[in-house]
Amino acid sequence: MISTFLRHLQYEKRLSPNTVLAYENDLQQFSQFIHDSFSNADLSTADHSVIRSWIIKLVEEGIGPSSVNRKIACLRTFYKFLLRQETISKDPMSKINVLKTRKKLPGFVKEADMVNLLDNQVFPNTFDGQRDRLVLEMFYGTGIRLSELLHLKEKDVDLVNRTIKVLGKRNKERVIPFSTSLVLLIKEYLTIRNREVEMKHHGNLFVRSNGEPCYPMMIYKTVKKYLDRFPTVDKRSPHVLRHTYATHLLNKGAELNAVKDLLGHTSLAATQVYTHNSMEKLKKVFEQAHPKA
Repeated sequence: MISTFLRHLQYEKRLSPNTVLAYENDLQQFSQFIHDSFSNADLSTADHSVIRSWIIKLVEEGIGPSSVNRKIACLRTFYKFLLRQETISKDPMSKINVLKTRKKLPGFVKEADMVNLLDNQVFPNTFDGQRDRLVLEMFYGTGIRLSELLHLKEKDVDLVNRTIKVLGKRNKERVIPFSTSLVLLIKEYLTIRNREVEMKHHGNLFVRSNGEPCYPMMIYKTVKKYLDRFPTVDKRSPHVLRHTYATHLLNKGAELNAVKDLLGHTSLAATQVYTHNSMEKLKKVFEQAHPKA
């Protein structure tokens, strides 16, 4: 039952491997809970009371509301699938509500700090140094996700038109423009990479010194190393640079719909969270400039 559902997610919904793995873990946990707590129930016969019991157990174990809500979303998708398959006749999730969560605004690096980092930071004039600089510039200059950067192919970088083509969530393709300054950095990186690195046949833009593709933790540690100089930034990850890209665009007057398309969001609601950061800046401008403020 679970394996059929996971194949549906992977091949029909075309979700990422990480998302499919998360669904699998949640369902296995719920299945184990049923096995341990209810002798006369399984995944297909569990009703809303069984699901509520699991939610209560998760909360008592200290699992945060956001994580619990993710598991609820997993079950909601799972039981809708079973309904369509006619494995069950009634949806046990119909009486289940998500937990209330506090909305946390995305952290970002201040504009002056970001410019100072990229323009005044001395990066080693080595392959690793130039790659690390380009990684930071690419995140901040395009707003791409970590997974998108890792899978970015050299053939998908158009230096003439100053665009990159990336494959985002649900295998949705989008084209993102970038600045002239980034063109120069890409050329410099490719020059030193082609001179010093024996490339493998994978076509990835970002590689290690042995020619193999970069991996997630390596890029994460690279970004963290440079963002550690900003103690006011709570999280120092590639995603913070994505938040920074979006916030700075909106601060400079970019339209919300345009930012939505650049980020690859499917709904405007996902992009609107960045307007809160921009609103704080507008409030300060108002308080400084308006006679009645």
